[in-house]
Amino acid sequence: MIISDSGIYKTPKEALKAVFGYDSFRPGQEAVINAILEGRDILAVMPTGAGKSLCYQVPAMLLSGITLVISPLISLMQDQVKALNEAGVDAAFINSSLSEKELNDTFKNAYKGHYKIIYVAPERLMSEGFISFAKSVEISMVTVDEAHCISQWGQDFRPSYMDIAEFINILDKRPIISAFTATATQNVREDIICSLGLNNPYFLVTGFDRENLFFQVDKPQNKERFILDFIERHRGESGIIYCATRKNVDSLYTLLRKQHISVGKYHAGMSNEERKQMQNDFVFDYTSIVIATNAFGMGIDKSNVRFVIHYNMPSSMENYYQEAGRAGRDGLNSECILLFSPQDIIINRFLLEHKDFSDIDPIDAMTIRERDIKRL
Repeated sequence: MIISDSGIYKTPKEALKAVFGYDSFRPGQEAVINAILEGRDILAVMPTGAGKSLCYQVPAMLLSGITLVISPLISLMQDQVKALNEAGVDAAFINSSLSEKELNDTFKNAYKGHYKIIYVAPERLMSEGFISFAKSVEISMVTVDEAHCISQWGQDFRPSYMDIAEFINILDKRPIISAFTATATQNVREDIICSLGLNNPYFLVTGFDRENLFFQVDKPQNKERFILDFIERHRGESGIIYCATRKNVDSLYTLLRKQHISVGKYHAGMSNEERKQMQNDFVFDYTSIVIATNAFGMGIDKSNVRFVIHYNMPSSMENYYQEAGRAGRDGLNSECILLFSPQDIIINRFLLEHKDFSDIDPIDAMTIRERDIKRL
């Protein structure tokens, strides 16, 4: 077991209790942490709410150097770093939200050994400044969050994730590599292992069944009436309603506002400031319900979502599971309801046909289109 030079925490359970306030691990967590501390690479597929972040944060407290966490979401980095700092853990993030001065200050503190965990956007990895920094400090582990983003067969492929393997190869000493995701088919798992170059990884797939979630598919004659009746029966509860298009989001938002329901909306047609404000209002319970496209939710740290309703069918089972899984993260009973109509298939086909592949090789784009249609 690799213990930190500081000697503050001698065991994972000691760090778990002292830093995060938990007396015991959830299923799967301890096995992953022990494998990391034995120096093994990791691929863990764990559902939303299973406690993936603790699987790399706890060993980061015991490893001797810095743990780099690669994450695609600025909001998630900020939330995680804030929570760690409040728990007494020195952590930082490096992404496009930092000014030049803030970035330089972060690097200076990192050189001095102030941080155990640094979150970084994948777009930053291959920059000259970050490579210079990474080669001059001890990096014990590179953690890839939302690891399915590296796979062209995944439901949320990010070209910037392809830089991760090259970045790791540039380092003078290869760190432990740990990869985490909530959803990954067999093809995606194999792609993650291959693309990241994981060496004989410890592999964990926990059960996908979350006993506190109730799943229902309904085919109402009038979806708007169904939603109004549902909200009336669940007054004061927090929920997310997903729509396939901005037009549906705007229409449903207007309807609920007219009924004096505490509701907000979120889609890519809004400004960054509007989306950020809406997200904060929802997370801090100023707004009970948010109506959104699938642009909303990834990385949202909100435990008391009592229901997730899909006004339209998502484009894949992976997307559905990830979005519905945002309900009931506190372990309390919650509802996941899909409102189906045949028109949803036509809408999804249209959206897939107009998907932006400008950053992807045309041959790869053709293959991804075929996979998207198969998933639909």
